[in-house]
Amino acid sequence: MDPMYLALSLFRRRHYDKCIEICSSILDKQPLDQAAWCLKMRAMTQRVYVDDLESEDAAQEDVLDENVVASAPRPGTSLKTSSTAAVPFTALGARPRTATGRPISGVMRPGTQAGRPGSALERLRTSKGSTGQSARAIRLGTAAMLTQKDGPFIQVSRLNLAKYAKNKTLNKALFEYLFYHEGDVRNAMELAVLATQACEFKDWYWKIQLAKCYSALNLVRDAEQQTRSALKQHQHVESYIRLVRIYIRMDQPLTAINILKQGLEVFPQDVAILTELARINEALNESQSSVKYYRSVVIEDAMNTEAIACIGMYHFYNNQPELALRYYRRVLSMGAHSPELYNNLGLCCLYSQQLDLTLACFQRALDLATDPLIKADVWYNLSYVAIAAGDIGLAIQCLNLCLSVDVSHAAAFNNLAVLHHRMGKIHLAKAYLASAKGHQPALPECSVNLEILQDA
Repeated sequence: MDPMYLALSLFRRRHYDKCIEICSSILDKQPLDQAAWCLKMRAMTQRVYVDDLESEDAAQEDVLDENVVASAPRPGTSLKTSSTAAVPFTALGARPRTATGRPISGVMRPGTQAGRPGSALERLRTSKGSTGQSARAIRLGTAAMLTQKDGPFIQVSRLNLAKYAKNKTLNKALFEYLFYHEGDVRNAMELAVLATQACEFKDWYWKIQLAKCYSALNLVRDAEQQTRSALKQHQHVESYIRLVRIYIRMDQPLTAINILKQGLEVFPQDVAILTELARINEALNESQSSVKYYRSVVIEDAMNTEAIACIGMYHFYNNQPELALRYYRRVLSMGAHSPELYNNLGLCCLYSQQLDLTLACFQRALDLATDPLIKADVWYNLSYVAIAAGDIGLAIQCLNLCLSVDVSHAAAFNNLAVLHHRMGKIHLAKAYLASAKGHQPALPECSVNLEILQDA
């Protein structure tokens, strides 16, 4: 069989490692074979490719950021004030939140991993490729395409980017290789600029790639300009989503919602746009609007785990655990097995009086939990099971186990204070409340309990 045909077949079947090996053998015999060179680039890119839309994290705040619109925005117009403001003690408004302000739902979303090091976008921004590190003497005429077995695949520092930017068969594959595989955002941006000029600014694809590079370098205004220009030339769902993410980074959720509604006029009932609308409304504490969009998502895509889980969460915090249990069981029947799911199932079983399944679900959650933060939340919820059974000693033990895993769990400190107060240990309760206040000053229960103890 022809080696190139076999390599193409392996690439289509996603056997990227074998495809790379065959392409390398072809390049050993014919170092200037552009087809094998391009295919090897594509295979190496797809092997490490991450969807930067679904793995994007919120950028850390910068005191020198020039994109801040207002330090004190009006209520309901900022994601930061919506996530940190004190909410009334209603069934849904008092939902527990993480230390970063996100409502606990067991669903991973873009921007929710900002506090965790090692996220996909962080690796993309900080990864250093082996560009320009080989000390081998390579002739300048063929330095870009010749490959050495003990050196890097492409000598990026010696690439003639202007030459490849004009080659429509290689420029896109080379850009993705530089951006995703090498993590070399600056060279990728230079290639995108040259390719945009080569096509006389008529190709919307390169404008989106430029926006990606600008976003990675935190040049959000330039990214906004490029994305809007791309939308004028060609309306695409990804362009709308990227523009929305830019406005979210600039903390302009109302503008983002307007952009998404314009996108729905072009792409009616699109799942990606509806999901973004639901996420933004939930971040603004507009729970009913969020669930409305999530229900539309489920109508279009009955296997959407995030939408089903969020609808179940909405019913749980509106005192409808039986309905929430139906949604979580639906997620379980779809093949999802995670500690968060079994934790939620255990809580739904507890509050819907299906006590025979409660402990089994929590046991399964503990068996699957490997993240210390998740395991701490499972022990914290198990303390509620003990309280419901009337075993205060077991509840205190569960909370102590929670704190042994996560020493900064403010809600556990608060509940320990309440339990010790019931046992008459006032000074110990005040100490626990002080610890909770120190770890999470925005926790509303802690502030209320401190006021009650001070007035007593």
